[in-house]
Parts: sequence; structure tokens; C-alpha cells
Amino acid sequence: MRPFFSVLFLLFAVRAGAQTRAEAIADSLYATGDYIHAINAYSKVGNRASGLQIARAYKAVGNYDKAIKQYEALAAGNIDLQVVRFELGRLYSKTKRTHQARELFLSLSQNNADNPEYHYHLGAAYQDLGRTRESISSYKKAVALDRTHLRSLFRLGKYYVAQREKDSALSFVDQGLEFYADDVSLINLKALAYYNNDQYGKALPFFERLVELGEQKQYIYEKLAFCYFKSWEFEKAKTTYKVVLVMDPDNAEAHFNLGQVFWKEEQLDSVRFHVKRSIELQDPILSREYDALARLARQENDLKSAFEYYKLAYAEDTSNYLIYFNMCTVADQYLTDPQRKLDYYGSFIEKFGRKKPYCSEFSQRRITELREEIHFVQE
Repeated sequence: MRPFFSVLFLLFAVRAGAQTRAEAIADSLYATGDYIHAINAYSKVGNRASGLQIARAYKAVGNYDKAIKQYEALAAGNIDLQVVRFELGRLYSKTKRTHQARELFLSLSQNNADNPEYHYHLGAAYQDLGRTRESISSYKKAVALDRTHLRSLFRLGKYYVAQREKDSALSFVDQGLEFYADDVSLINLKALAYYNNDQYGKALPFFERLVELGEQKQYIYEKLAFCYFKSWEFEKAKTTYKVVLVMDPDNAEAHFNLGQVFWKEEQLDSVRFHVKRSIELQDPILSREYDALARLARQENDLKSAFEYYKLAYAEDTSNYLIYFNMCTVADQYLTDPQRKLDYYGSFIEKFGRKKPYCSEFSQRRITELREEIHFVQE
């Protein structure tokens, strides 16, 4: 009997050696990116590990349908293969099979509640389905398990920044920055949390840091320039807005804001140039630009131009009570006929009523005074 067992052992050893060599060849092909030949090589091995590699190879070449079928076959054969189900769930998410991804990651997170990755991907699936409350809950579970889970911290920070809940946003963003201080996505969220809360001085160093880290994006320079402007650093604001205009010469917003910087420095010709350039570049509502030109003309005591610009501004935005009120007060200074002045103030009361106490009270007082003036002239 001993010779028989010896031969049997030898056959197993030869087969195992051949299988090991076949796996080595397949692994080498996979490692060097020769995925199609790797698939053929793995198919000759025929074990569970090679089946997983076939699925990964199909995914690598972008044949997601075949990859999913391979993963599903492996998962059906053994539900305890977490790595197969995890990779399948991610592929479901990638191919927008969101309901299937949610079901798979919900099962994984229930059976392995201490794995933050499962909660993160479940949160992402909920987010793709528009189920915000559940997605935020899942991200928070991931962070509770791993306080350095940057992707969950980013998703939470982004959500609270969008909700304008600065303190909540910063609590998650700062937690991530403690782990990785130069994470540009988190630095960007911190800058935006302050910026959206009108805390431009606090936002400024974080926008500066983004530029230092190589984030040469237009919107970053736009917000950095505005932070400089609000912090009274006008030279830096001008320099930064000029960078924006190099990136986008037809940026109407940058021209307008650069005009505001020059206004602070009493460079009125430059103000006029950039505000008018902003107008030239825009087709939609221009009330803000016409209002700026009206204020500029008023500052220069050019009441005729101010009056005309206010009329243009109001024509662009008939809901803006302040523009119309300013038009009334300039008309009061510019026009000589008290009846026309009275008509403008009366029109203000008719259009906007008494919703704006200061403007309404001032208008009503001038109406009384003008009526007395008209009556006196007639007498």
C-alpha cells in the first residue's frame, strides 16, 4: 500500500506545484497591467482567489458588467466573503446601481458594525438616493468608529457648510485637520465656513494657504481678493483681482469688485472704467452696476447723471425699494418743479407703502413739505 500512497502524494504535489506556477504567472500578468491575459491565466487556476482576481481584472479594464457578474457569482457561493461583497458594493456605487449598493452596505454594516468603511459607503449610497438624514447618520457612525476617517469628515463638513451651520462644520473639519493639516479639501471647507458667515478676516489665511499648496483655482482667488478687500488690504485685493482677470478677462464680477477697491482709494476714473466694463460684459440684471454709477455720479455732484443711472437701475430691478428711494432723493435735489418731486415721493409710498420705516417717514415728511411749498407758490 505504501507505494500507492507515495504515488498519490506525488500527484497532489505535482498538481499543487503546477497550480502555484499558474497562479504566479497570472499574478505577474495582473501586476503588470496585462489584464486580458491575466484573466485567461486565472481561469485555468479555477479556485476562489483566482475568481476574485478575474473580477478585479474585468473592473480594471472597465468591463463593469462582467466584473459585477463575477463578483455576484462569488458572493452567491459564499455570503461570508466580506471582501467580495465590499468590492461589489463599491462597483454598484460606481455604476449608479445605488439601491443595490445601499442594500449591500446596509447588510455589511449591520453584520460588521465596527467597520467605519461600511458606514461611510452606506452613507454615500444614502446621499446618492437623496436620503440626507440617513447619510449624515452613517457618516457620523464612521467618524465615531474612526475619528481620522477623512472622507466622512469631509462629507459632514461639506454638508454643514452648505447648511451655513458654521460651528458644526468647523467641528468636523478641525477634527480632520488635526490628523492631516494640509488636506486641501478640508482647508477649503474651513475657509468657506468662515466666508459664508461673513468672517472674511478669519477666512483669509485659509484661502492664502490653499494658494500656497498649489490650488490655483479661479474661485479661490476671487474669494481671497474679496477677503483682502473686506480686511482693508487694498493693494493685495487689487493684485489678486488682477490675477482673476488674467484667468478670465471677461469676469464681470471681478471687474465690478475691483472697481469697489479703487473706490476705497478714491481712484474714481478706475472705478468708472471697471464698473462700465462689468456692464459691458453682462446681459442680465444690471441694477447693481447702474446703482454704483449713480452713487459715483452723486459723489461727484453730477446729479443729472445720478438721476439717469438710478432710473436705469430701477428699470432693471423694480423690487428694489432703496434704489427707488435714492432716485426720489436725487430728483428732490436735481429737479426744480416741486410737483414732479412730489410725484416721485408719492409714487414711492404707493409702490412700497410703509414697509421701510425710515424711507417711508422721510418720503411722507417731504410730501407734506412739498405740498405746503406748492400751496404757497399758488397763493
